[in-house]
Amino acid sequence: MKQVKLYNVIFPIWLLLFFPPVIFITLIGNFVIDSLVLLACFFLFELTNKQKNLKEFYKSSILKVWIFGFLADILGAAILFVLGILGDSLGLPSELITGIDYDPFNNPVAVIVIIFAMLVSATLIFVLNFKFTFKKQIGEEKLRFKAAITIAIITMPWTFLLPTKWFYHGF
Repeated sequence: MKQVKLYNVIFPIWLLLFFPPVIFITLIGNFVIDSLVLLACFFLFELTNKQKNLKEFYKSSILKVWIFGFLADILGAAILFVLGILGDSLGLPSELITGIDYDPFNNPVAVIVIIFAMLVSATLIFVLNFKFTFKKQIGEEKLRFKAAITIAIITMPWTFLLPTKWFYHGF
């Protein structure tokens, strides 16, 4: 007997991160990770003596870092979502669309597309934090660059690379 797989009713794992109630877990997880990275940057780049104290630095930065990071993640997910939904009409091969949505490591081009979406998110995280979050918090441009790039690299949406098939049985 031939098995029928309903790929269209299975959401890609990266897309589920933005739906209730999972979005609350995602938001809390992002806040914790952003907090840890922000605190690490404070000590790693020795902002203690050069800028505000830790409490002031954290309080004046964390909400922006968190919100900008989440918005950037949504933009990266939107790129993947549009390619998954409109891929056929754009002439993309079904193997690529399946790779983007379900198992990127079965298709090298899918990995490249997902990494591109991750880099779009990381770039947006960097730019927003460099230009806005740390503009007044970190006066020295070189330190501001280091903090913003560190946050961008560590907090980019790495979960986009997780194969959905790991989370669905029988896939």
